[in-house]
Amino acid sequence: MSAPGRGAAAFGPGCGGGGGGDTTEQPAGVREGLAGAPGLPAGAPGPLAGATERVIVRTERLCLLPAPPFGEAARAAVVAGWWRADGLAEVRIDPTGNVWGLARRGVGPAVLVAAHLDTVFGPDVEYGARRHDGRLVGPGVGDDTIAVAALAELPRLLEAELVGAGQARPVWVLATVGEEGVGNLAGITAALADPPVPVGAVIAVEGNYLGRVTVTGVGSVRFAVTVTGPGGHAWERSAAPSAVHAAAGMVSRLAALAAPQAAEGAGVAGRTAVNVGRISGGEAINIRAASCRFEVDLRADTAAGLAWLEREARLVIEELVIEEQGAELAAEASEIGRRPAGGIPAEHPLAAAAFAALARRGLAARTHAASTDANAAYAAGIPAITIGITHGEREHTIDEWIDLAQVADGLAALADTAAQAAVMTDTAARAAALADIAARAARTDRSKWDA
Repeated sequence: MSAPGRGAAAFGPGCGGGGGGDTTEQPAGVREGLAGAPGLPAGAPGPLAGATERVIVRTERLCLLPAPPFGEAARAAVVAGWWRADGLAEVRIDPTGNVWGLARRGVGPAVLVAAHLDTVFGPDVEYGARRHDGRLVGPGVGDDTIAVAALAELPRLLEAELVGAGQARPVWVLATVGEEGVGNLAGITAALADPPVPVGAVIAVEGNYLGRVTVTGVGSVRFAVTVTGPGGHAWERSAAPSAVHAAAGMVSRLAALAAPQAAEGAGVAGRTAVNVGRISGGEAINIRAASCRFEVDLRADTAAGLAWLEREARLVIEELVIEEQGAELAAEASEIGRRPAGGIPAEHPLAAAAFAALARRGLAARTHAASTDANAAYAAGIPAITIGITHGEREHTIDEWIDLAQVADGLAALADTAAQAAVMTDTAARAAALADIAARAARTDRSKWDA
């Protein structure tokens, strides 16, 4: 197999540390598009006419199938069956569980369009989706089921977009496993390590991200920390160290690492975050705890920031026991997750293609920072962005919803972006024009930042 990163440089500046986690709005006046550039007009008949309803119906069907990380096999089988029936070439399920399909043949390094099969939910929730007041409601509808359902429409839409583009790059679609939780991007990482063809660019698709152009991959390191001690009677041995007390002290110090002044004082740029999402331990109210366990999630939007945060967190875990409790306590940190940080400049031609595609649909756009399948591309040295299909809210809840009225716009913008990426090296002037749109977007209205 070919090396995954080969040919990536042809898409412009390579992957670096990325920008901050800020979000910037696109200029409201950037609506004119590019003369001669591809683009399905708003409200276009033809390819979009049936695509929207097909995508929604398939989303409803997939939502009936549980798909926690590494439990996506049922969805993968259904998706592979659809893609074969749709006429996609070279459809297969790889050893990791990803579903591959060739959406359009071409020349040179491929554009890989990916969406993840898994959801955050286990088998204990009630699966399914319902239409209500112009919305589709149900667990996982936007994250990321509608994006998976949308991938099969790319061959038809690209046929309209790439008329006459004989030298365009091939476009592959990929439904990945292990994106959520402690899946640690296993699917996309394996795919990029052994792709069927060299990959020159990755477009990750998240169902509810319409209008966001994610150029910064938020990295993370996750630990399960276990503190153990001798235990004892709460009164008779009140001087004995408590694993719960020690763990609480660690949590407090770890949380303090996320304060802006902590990173700034260490000369670390960008944004960092710390979250202890679960904690358990102790044996009874009148026992000095013999054990306590907690899980900590460390995040940063630059590789340097993540390395600093991990180093400081390890020091907290190692030093607190020694400083405060002596040798009677022990602490062990086991890594349970790691995602690389990275990104591309907002002015990169790939990001500019997404801005231009949204502008042609009359949609405002903004740069964004998030943790998605694109993170694995940054780690592999491949330019990548993340874009969406529609708007939605309440992700990671059973009441998640997406707006059905925006699906047609999202499909058109996705196909437009993929088409521009596929012909990006054909016309240097087009790439420069796209970069100019992105540059103006990044410079405009800096007062409107997402938290």
